[in-house]
Amino acid sequence: MHLIDTHCHLDFTQFDHDRDRVLQHCLELGVKDIVVPAVTAERWPTAVSIFQSSAMLHLALGLHPMFMQQHQAKHIDELRNMVSIHHPIAIGEIGLDFYLNDHDKQRQIELFTAQLTIAEEVHLPVLLHIRKAHDHAISLLKQHTLSGGIVHAFNGSIQQAKQYQQLGFVFGIGGAITNPNATRLRQLISKLPLDSLVLETDAPDMSLFNHNEERNSPENIPKILASLADIRSETYQELAMATYNNSRRVLKL
Repeated sequence: MHLIDTHCHLDFTQFDHDRDRVLQHCLELGVKDIVVPAVTAERWPTAVSIFQSSAMLHLALGLHPMFMQQHQAKHIDELRNMVSIHHPIAIGEIGLDFYLNDHDKQRQIELFTAQLTIAEEVHLPVLLHIRKAHDHAISLLKQHTLSGGIVHAFNGSIQQAKQYQQLGFVFGIGGAITNPNATRLRQLISKLPLDSLVLETDAPDMSLFNHNEERNSPENIPKILASLADIRSETYQELAMATYNNSRRVLKL
């Protein structure tokens, strides 16, 4: 079996003491590819260094909307330069987060648009973080000719999902679906087309149900897949194959 974690912050310090062990255990579990999306210019060098340490890892570079206080105008040019040097498989994690208190909507939109322009220039997919802003995000995506991408932790409407699909996007399915009380989300995921699903952990965040105090890990991908099989008509094996193929297609792995 070949599983892919399409969104894992393995560069974060929570993995500094046992990153190699985690990767070895992932291989034993069948999790053979992991996408590591960087979130700030400060973290890009660390992400690059970790990516270069293992053939399992795939690099993405971006400026995350939850860290607006750390982003500077010069970082857009620096991102363009880093992309030309290190050849990531995606631009991300990028997006809009209007859920945040005191968010600067206009500044987020400008940063997001600038990064979409880079993705368009280099013909790379994007890894999206969108909260309380799906309609805004879809409108901006339609203004660019993009290579699709992944909507991380999607929790919008089925109508919004269809619009994302028309733009070449698939949806990251993570630990939230392991919560049996997440009725709305589980119903949404059960209705999405099979060819629009990929697996993710968002580790070390987005822990599994009843594991809120634990560090999340790409080792949990098989458990997320098992929960997905519980709410879908397809078998575990069918979902494993489909999510693998979907990930390879959208990320050109």
